[in-house]
Amino acid sequence: MSEHILSAFDRDLEAVQALVVKMGGLVEEQILESARALEERDPDLAQQVRDQDKTVDALEERINDEAARLIALRAPAARDLRMTLSVIKISASLERVGDYAKNIAKRSQVLSDGPQINGTAAAIRRMASAVESMLKDALDAYIQRDADLAHDVRGRDIEVDQMYNALFREFLTYMMEDPRNITPCMHLHFIAKNIERMGDHATSIAEQVIYLVTGEMPEESRPKSSSVVKTEA
Repeated sequence: MSEHILSAFDRDLEAVQALVVKMGGLVEEQILESARALEERDPDLAQQVRDQDKTVDALEERINDEAARLIALRAPAARDLRMTLSVIKISASLERVGDYAKNIAKRSQVLSDGPQINGTAAAIRRMASAVESMLKDALDAYIQRDADLAHDVRGRDIEVDQMYNALFREFLTYMMEDPRNITPCMHLHFIAKNIERMGDHATSIAEQVIYLVTGEMPEESRPKSSSVVKTEA
């Protein structure tokens, strides 16, 4: 009987994890497409990113429902419970990243008809690509139960912080040079901040992987750039 229950649990868990992978793929696409919409000044593409957020939200709700059902029906213990709870936490992080991508798309639509700030959209796209790579590797680490890859993702968050800090200083320079740059630079700053927070959530997923594999959260503090600017987006 116990082997039958274990087999049923494994099948159910794999089904929920497949939903997490699907959700992760959609969110990765949102990250890249929101940045591309900004760089190419494409309001229609930005709207597609915004519309896709509904699908991401629906997936998170389904994952939560399936995980709750799994806990209620299978009563998993110890490591099995840890695996089940991990899908809830990871899907929550993915949902937040999707929200940030939606916010970027909204601001991209506002900026599409305004003045361009030379070079900043391309820099933001590079930052978004770095975060998308972090998220992809974090999800790969989750599927493969690879704590080393998760640690690598965690260490890369400081690079995203440094990119954000460089952009922040650049925006300040443009605003001081010409008051007409203030409005577009403020939008661009909040876009960059949204991407920096995406990196934080990718790191949180990596930390969940480490906990899932080792049974312990990383002891050392998360690596952060000492000069990262704290603002509200």
